[in-house]
Amino acid sequence: MPIEPVRLTSLAHGGGCGCKLSPGVLAEILKGMPATGAFADLMVGAETADDAAVWRLNDSQALVATTDFFMPVVDDPFDFGRIAATNALSDVYAMGATPIFALALVGMPVDRLAPETIRAILEGGASVCAAAGIPVAGGHSIDSVEPIYGLVALGLVHPDKVLRNSRAKAGDVLILTKGLGVGVFSAALKQDRLDAEGYATLIASTTQLNVLGRILPDIDGVHAVTDVTGFGLLGHALEMCRGAGLGAEIEAAAAPLLPGAEALARAGVRTGASTRNWASYGADVTAPADVEDWRRDLLCDPQTSGGLLIAVDPAAAEPVLDAARRDGFSRVAVIGRLVAGEPKIVLV
Repeated sequence: MPIEPVRLTSLAHGGGCGCKLSPGVLAEILKGMPATGAFADLMVGAETADDAAVWRLNDSQALVATTDFFMPVVDDPFDFGRIAATNALSDVYAMGATPIFALALVGMPVDRLAPETIRAILEGGASVCAAAGIPVAGGHSIDSVEPIYGLVALGLVHPDKVLRNSRAKAGDVLILTKGLGVGVFSAALKQDRLDAEGYATLIASTTQLNVLGRILPDIDGVHAVTDVTGFGLLGHALEMCRGAGLGAEIEAAAAPLLPGAEALARAGVRTGASTRNWASYGADVTAPADVEDWRRDLLCDPQTSGGLLIAVDPAAAEPVLDAARRDGFSRVAVIGRLVAGEPKIVLV
């Protein structure tokens, strides 16, 4: 009996990186987990909420390993696969590594989705991996109530060139490579309030590989990197601050936005995840009274396959900005700086 077509997003209670547990809930769950410091070759573990684990293989190679998966953020199955794969590979790039291969993670309601729909999701992910120059070498699948897709992504980097989210220095400037607003766009899509131009903007941003990360270790003065995903800009900036034991000043109006994001946010489009994010870390953010609620929402907006947040010596800011623009990150911008003090953020 043929399976009737269905909107992918209608099968999921959430979508994209907005599905992530809130920072507060995650911290509570992980509290008391055993430390991983006893393993001499584990260069990066879970201690600083970094983007991937890193294991030293030898004097010239370290293995970067990560996984990421989520429920549909869009209805087109091929686009869903592309977005999920791009998002998963981002963690490898954020560590300064080059991907080598991936494994697919697939959970699908096989009684609700036609085989050709599931195949299109996998094809979308494989197309992104091909663009990154790597194979999808295998994976695992289950019958699931909600559609889930993502990757285990592996990469290689020289041990001396691993980029971390915890090595920022006081005085570093903060650079963001992609515009904010992915969560707002996905919410508008579910509400049938996103036009064709907005959808094209959403797909272009979420399928843009963060390949810039591969060359950042070779730019003197780049100290720390992370990618901005489900916890929003402020959440991931706070992780950087906590890892380095520093504070940050972020210019709220300087954070780049995707075209149309401001209009949607002003019209009241928001995600539940942005509210949960603010509830989790708002106490560590000082905002002046004139910061509008819609802008604060965008600073907390979950970014599925978002940009890189880079802490860099001011003298190296222009080389980083130039490299980002050459790689097609047209909205890259300096948004703030790291300062000595408590690991908190002040919006200016």
